[in-house]
Amino acid sequence: MQESRRERKKRETRQRIVAAAVRLFGEQGYEQTTVAQIAAAADVDPKTFFNYFPSKDEVLFADVEQDLAVLFEAIGHRKPDEGPGEVLVRMIRQYQDHRRPRVPAKELAELSELYRMVLSTPALQAKGLYLLLNLQQRIAAELLEEFPELDPITAAAMTGALLGAIQQAGLTSVQLGRSQEELWQAARHAVDIALHGLRSVRPTEATDDNP
Repeated sequence: MQESRRERKKRETRQRIVAAAVRLFGEQGYEQTTVAQIAAAADVDPKTFFNYFPSKDEVLFADVEQDLAVLFEAIGHRKPDEGPGEVLVRMIRQYQDHRRPRVPAKELAELSELYRMVLSTPALQAKGLYLLLNLQQRIAAELLEEFPELDPITAAAMTGALLGAIQQAGLTSVQLGRSQEELWQAARHAVDIALHGLRSVRPTEATDDNP
């Protein structure tokens, strides 16, 4: 569907706010930057800022909650011959196909600054860790609902293995100075690596407490 003029303006305003916030965070520090400063730099009213983001930290995690329904819908549309590993991998690939065209292009310096900021700011570190763990738990719960014969420990391990691989591959890609395109490639490579273990798991092969 073609983007309407109103939708385009909203998207551009949102992107302008994010860009202004990232620039100010980099120049004067996250803690020292106020919402009023971000709004002024983005040429919007502070009220407009809060129409897009409920708080300052949400600017850096703006994309986390967007489009997550794609992940859960993918699990719910399990194919008859799929095991839980195949479902998880298809879930990630469908999300990437859906999300990638919607992510604004970022220069290498901007990517590096975003990661550096999150890793060096305790409040943002805590926020990022919370969001990642929460997402893993939600996906594991959806997986258990679709595969009720799968035990919770296995579901948690599978979810953590896949998302952890993607997160660490992406982080390392940025630390190595790779481009945004190479970041997407790193994520796909992480899925392939995790896949070798995930495909070996079947819901009838429940694990016990022994190593």
